[in-house]
Amino acid sequence: MRDKSIYVTQPYLPPLEEFIPYLEEIWENKVLTNGGPFHQQLEASLCEYLGVEHIALFTNGTIALVTALQALRVTGEVITTPYSFVATSHSLLWNGIKPVFVDIDPNTLNLDPEKIEAAITPQTTAIMPVHCYGHPCDVESIQRIADNYNLKIIYDAAHAFGVEDAGGSTLRHGDLSVLSFHATKVFNTFEGGAIVCPDAKTKTSIDRLKNFGHVGETTVVAPGINGKMSEFNAALGLLQLKHIDKALLQRKAVDAAYRERLKNVKGISCVSNEAEKTPNYAYFPILVQDSYPISRDVLYQGLKDQGIHPRRYFYPLISEFPMYRGLKSADKINLPVAMAASQQVLCLPIYPDLDISVVDEITQFIAAQAA
Repeated sequence: MRDKSIYVTQPYLPPLEEFIPYLEEIWENKVLTNGGPFHQQLEASLCEYLGVEHIALFTNGTIALVTALQALRVTGEVITTPYSFVATSHSLLWNGIKPVFVDIDPNTLNLDPEKIEAAITPQTTAIMPVHCYGHPCDVESIQRIADNYNLKIIYDAAHAFGVEDAGGSTLRHGDLSVLSFHATKVFNTFEGGAIVCPDAKTKTSIDRLKNFGHVGETTVVAPGINGKMSEFNAALGLLQLKHIDKALLQRKAVDAAYRERLKNVKGISCVSNEAEKTPNYAYFPILVQDSYPISRDVLYQGLKDQGIHPRRYFYPLISEFPMYRGLKSADKINLPVAMAASQQVLCLPIYPDLDISVVDEITQFIAAQAA
């Protein structure tokens, strides 16, 4: 067993000495939250970096999802994917909305547009797709369906920071896109999130919702929530932005190393990132197929025994958890592709500081099981 354990991701932490001036400024101006100067700077900087016009920062991505649904007044039923982190569908339940699960595409592992239309009922008001692993959904097909049935689209873009397709930022699609800046993400503020807004009016409405619905000191116009990002988190985000391009290049090198070393291993399939014009290399998922000599779970445990800790993102499916399994749409017979993916997927370690020698160690172990 190796001396030091390796996990699927590690938060990127800029040098501490670079953060000290930000802390000193926070202490000096005594503004800790409520849209302070670093909060405002980070919103402007993210708009410029991501190529979007309006962005509203949040304390985390889950509260951002909950608020996005409130901002669009979504009710009734929302079609979504069972193949995601539970925050996606939990945000629906917290708003009293019924999730309706449909299957995923076997190549992209994103929501399958061909399955969406059949799931629409008179109670359907929106679609909540996920850009899984940062790979863009079939946004054109999903938009056509939404337009035909007058449905809203909220993209869970937690994995899609900086991702671009042929037309520009992936975040421009839908009515709203929601980002996560959790410590495990490509860009992080320790904890944080954001909603990408299509116009200034929508941003103003969302900014009010994340601040208890306040307008001024004594007027409350909506039943808002406390979703504000602190100055500490915003300052960290500003510092992270200074290093993000280097971090993405390092992730790209790790991704390329995995693909080269695993391309001839029978029974191991690397999920493609060809749909992106600009990928962000947020995750490195492989599918352990039936032709591989051992099961995904046996490989998972074998790597853990070596001090390598991959993750089965996403296993089990959201639809298998107790609060969802009673839904008609959660029946596994309706979700064969998602079920297969959840039983085969294994996300291998990928982060900027991961040494290629560790990639060699991981891939050699995987290849040895197939020899």
